[in-house]
Amino acid sequence: MTTKQPATLLIHPERAAPGGFRSLVPGTERASTVLFENIDKWKNRSGFDESIYTYGTSGTPTTRDLQNRLAEWEGGFATVLFPSGLAAVAYAFLPFVAPGDHVLIPANVYDPVKTLANGLLKRMDVTVEQYDPLVGAGIAAQIKPNTRLVWVETPGSITMEVSDLPAIAAAAHAAGALVAIDNTYSAGWYLRAFELGADISVHALTKYPAGHSDLVMGSITAKDEATWKRVKDMALQTGQCCAPDDVYLVLRGLPTMPLRIRHVERVTNEIAQWMQTRPEVKLVLHPALPGSPGHEIWKRDFTGSTGVFSFVLHDQYGADAAARFIEALEFFGIGASWGGIGSLALTYDLAKSRTHWPHKGALIRLNIGLEDERDLKADLERGFAAL
Repeated sequence: MTTKQPATLLIHPERAAPGGFRSLVPGTERASTVLFENIDKWKNRSGFDESIYTYGTSGTPTTRDLQNRLAEWEGGFATVLFPSGLAAVAYAFLPFVAPGDHVLIPANVYDPVKTLANGLLKRMDVTVEQYDPLVGAGIAAQIKPNTRLVWVETPGSITMEVSDLPAIAAAAHAAGALVAIDNTYSAGWYLRAFELGADISVHALTKYPAGHSDLVMGSITAKDEATWKRVKDMALQTGQCCAPDDVYLVLRGLPTMPLRIRHVERVTNEIAQWMQTRPEVKLVLHPALPGSPGHEIWKRDFTGSTGVFSFVLHDQYGADAAARFIEALEFFGIGASWGGIGSLALTYDLAKSRTHWPHKGALIRLNIGLEDERDLKADLERGFAAL
């Protein structure tokens, strides 16, 4: 069989859904009840058998199609879908921890992960400790005998530090801990997480895979069968599933994802480099730029960058100035998420959420969408004029 590149696999998958039907356009199968041919097949059904269908919550040809394409895309064993990216994040922890266990998360982690750590995981008597995202192999000093999982977010979704995934994975595996990565930034394309040591790859499919700012969904892809079964088992026990119509929209977005990412990569790099020339800007945090934290690791491990980056204004520009900047923009919306069709801008008060944040000027994060770069640059000029 001809070897296919990852972008081709999104259109021509190897793992066809059961039934033999093939098309460039995936179908949408809706079901709650699934009918069986006889009582014997009903009695011997299994939610872990991906070659059969048992009930709507355990999958339809539509959901299996997306799971198969995602697993192929990342080079993992199998994928489980979740109704949001945050649900997928939670289920990267929950099947693998018990009371008395210890997990590590980076200090630059997506804030809802900290909420999970201080909420549900704390109530479960799971200890969560933060580590410096640039610590690399030094994380071994924080790994304990009861450490079950190390969470990696690279680059960080606000301050953009790039972590040394292979070094972290080697230290974790030496102690018997699993490594889970939020690989949403690279869309599983520009960072091959399993090749670099991850056991679990989590995505907010809301972002680049769906790509059109019209749904929320998440996924977990596991490196091996044993890890996948633990995730799948808890998902089945708690009824985690996705609506086939939403799944279809992600399937529709996947074939164009590489083209969209290439566009935002080019435009983002151009704008980030232009930002470095602005007198109002103290620092640009973009992993592809020299001087950004972890840039050398990015050059080693990543094959490209996507559409999210941050910049820090000079010290005289505080929160009020950042608000003026953002509210003067026409094409950059004010809102969470990224990876969709439209550009977005937000500001963050890192003095409240990060220890030892060294900058007094406001930080602004941009998501670059699919607009013409000339319009985006002119819009940012309006923002700077408002300062």
